[in-house]
Amino acid sequence: MTKSYLVLLTTLLFSQWAAFASAISLTEAQRRELTRLVVSDAEAKRQFQRLRREADACIKDHGRPVSRICTAGRLDGDRLKAESRVSLRDMEKLNALGYSYAVTSKNAFSAAARRIIIHWAKVNQPAGIPIDDTKLEPLFVAYDLTRSTFSAEERIAVEDWLRKIAGLELQSTLTNSVTARNNWNSHRLKVVGLIGFLLDDADFIAGAVEGFKAQVETNIYSDGSSFDFHQRDALHYHCYDLEPLLVLAVAARENGIDLYHYRSPSGASLAKSVEFLVPYCDGTRTHAEWVHTKVKLDRTRGEAGEKGFSPGSAFQPREARGVLELASFFDQSYTPLAVRLYHNGAARYPSWQAVLNRVRK
Repeated sequence: MTKSYLVLLTTLLFSQWAAFASAISLTEAQRRELTRLVVSDAEAKRQFQRLRREADACIKDHGRPVSRICTAGRLDGDRLKAESRVSLRDMEKLNALGYSYAVTSKNAFSAAARRIIIHWAKVNQPAGIPIDDTKLEPLFVAYDLTRSTFSAEERIAVEDWLRKIAGLELQSTLTNSVTARNNWNSHRLKVVGLIGFLLDDADFIAGAVEGFKAQVETNIYSDGSSFDFHQRDALHYHCYDLEPLLVLAVAARENGIDLYHYRSPSGASLAKSVEFLVPYCDGTRTHAEWVHTKVKLDRTRGEAGEKGFSPGSAFQPREARGVLELASFFDQSYTPLAVRLYHNGAARYPSWQAVLNRVRK
């Protein structure tokens, strides 16, 4: 059997499998429902049209990857952070291209996504820093949505790069360090878990699932508050802690694993941590942010005048929209509050995440 024949056979088998599999995005049935919904529902259609316009605008792009993403622990005025932010605009493009392809099946969208993803795989050199790697989430999803259009050789190149990212994340964990239990670890687990489910890698999946359980025990307290909330004295970081865990929990549920309701020996759970946040979002309670933070970076940001980091500034409920929408995937009682926090007149689908929640029911 020739090598070229093996490559062709692998490609055909993979394409057949991809039409029915779900890793971190949509099953085939969900994709069909998404296509139906954006045609039949005016609000869902508006959300898709926003993505479609973005996808149309970048249809000829090749991407602008950086060799090293540099955002973690840097002020907004930092040159490397600014350069990384420019490069990371590719993630918005990939989000639009991936879902536009899922809805329309137009090859131009998958071709653009493929070019950008391959460019990133060739250029980017991961360093095992969760706050940097977490920003690649839209690329992971776009690859999942368009993977059947990649050649066997292209998939090998991309997936080797993805495995390197996940492997370095696991290797970077410093036992008993703050970053082994704070938001860094939440983002680390998200990255490892998404790549694990995407590549069907049992070791990465096990690392993410067991790591999630340990994180719930060490990061989330029995009253639902988080280590980050107490360390930073900021609900901003409570949200930043929960979002990656919720993203991982959604992907896990789509693959038959319930992490959202997992309860640690101390009684902590991701579900309880969302409940802790609600009174600060519905107007029942308020919180003055950063007043007693123990982290120098927070004070430095405040002194530099970065928006939202001034000590004593009130927590803005809109910062919790991502948490509440992701939690709505598991508990629809959060949906009305999430919708209200958008203030955009929508009754059901104020964002694309809300549309995805509907088709994943």
